[in-house]
Amino acid sequence: MKNNNGPLSGIKVVTCSTAQAGTVPYMFMADLGAQVIKIETPSGGDSSRYAGEIIGSFSSFFETNNRGVKSLTLNLKSDEGKSILHRLVKEAEIFGQNFRPRVAKKLGFGYEELKKINPAIVYGSVSAYGPDGPDADLPGTDAVGQALAGVTEAFSIPGQNLRTGVASVADETCAILTFGGVLAALIHARTTGIGQKVETSLVGSAFRLMGWTMTTAMWKNKPPITGARINGTREKPGIAACFNDVENKPLAMQVDHKDWKPALEALGFYETMKEKNLNDLGIAFDSEDKKNQILSTLASLFAKNTREHWINILREADIISTHVNTMLEASNEPNIVDNNYVSEKYYPEIDKTLKIHGTPWKFSETPSVIKTAPKLGEHNEEILKSVGYSEDEIHSFKNKEII
Repeated sequence: MKNNNGPLSGIKVVTCSTAQAGTVPYMFMADLGAQVIKIETPSGGDSSRYAGEIIGSFSSFFETNNRGVKSLTLNLKSDEGKSILHRLVKEAEIFGQNFRPRVAKKLGFGYEELKKINPAIVYGSVSAYGPDGPDADLPGTDAVGQALAGVTEAFSIPGQNLRTGVASVADETCAILTFGGVLAALIHARTTGIGQKVETSLVGSAFRLMGWTMTTAMWKNKPPITGARINGTREKPGIAACFNDVENKPLAMQVDHKDWKPALEALGFYETMKEKNLNDLGIAFDSEDKKNQILSTLASLFAKNTREHWINILREADIISTHVNTMLEASNEPNIVDNNYVSEKYYPEIDKTLKIHGTPWKFSETPSVIKTAPKLGEHNEEILKSVGYSEDEIHSFKNKEII
């Protein structure tokens, strides 16, 4: 029998997070059954409630990053607001924030202060540049992570200016790494009773996203080949690249050094490449001109038939290949839909069923449960009562605009 409480059921989390990298780690935890309390300002709440596509009172940005959490409004500039937060932290296992450096300490929820209240607390702290370095005290966004960590070159097009992408890859990578790091610290805290501060950053996460490609660039002390991923060595090269077909529809393929010649032969490209002295992929390492000749010749050959034709040939030869999706095409892709990576949710307030992210995990016994994001202050009374405040006290908090 499956347990619908989720694998993180029983874990209590309090967050003072707003931006994507600071909220998504705890949204994942809520998906997986944790109780997550999101602290928001009484006047307006998280500004991301009004970001992205707005349908009725729902924001695509806020829904994506905050579903399943509980909203508590709290004026943290007041002594009573800080006192409420501290009481919540005393009963929690995880606390998360992504404020500008030193702001958390100023508002009464820095790590050193919360550690005194709850020595076992796991404190997740997300910043733009990381806790050390010359820009540690500066604020930043996803664009900072992409720009500083080398993402812009990795996805650049030869001859065009470097630019950051529209997808928030630094934010999302930081969120995923924060999610894992905080849970790792939680295991340690549950074993030893000792909590700790876990710090992640947009720059550090985006740099990690570059993986072995970055390691190779550092070892070679030269940039990777852009325009296509031609990697490995001069003697044992590989390629991962996209080409347009006769209808201008793109396909992607990846071929290692062992399969380069068999792939060309299967496609019927080998003789043409050999005639032009381009059958040795390794010459791409010799010069930019040779690399461009290989890519342009392949492009002209792929442009002679449909991508379905080429993909069928490549897959028959056991060569990795697929069609290239736009974002909207991806949202309807069977491999995404069938695995529940995209889902649908009915919103009765606006009488609409909207597409949303599904879950990237499949748990055989404790599947995640996808909920909606909370209304501002929706759980004020529920949360405050759960930590011992009376009806009169809660009423007083409302009158004094503490909540």
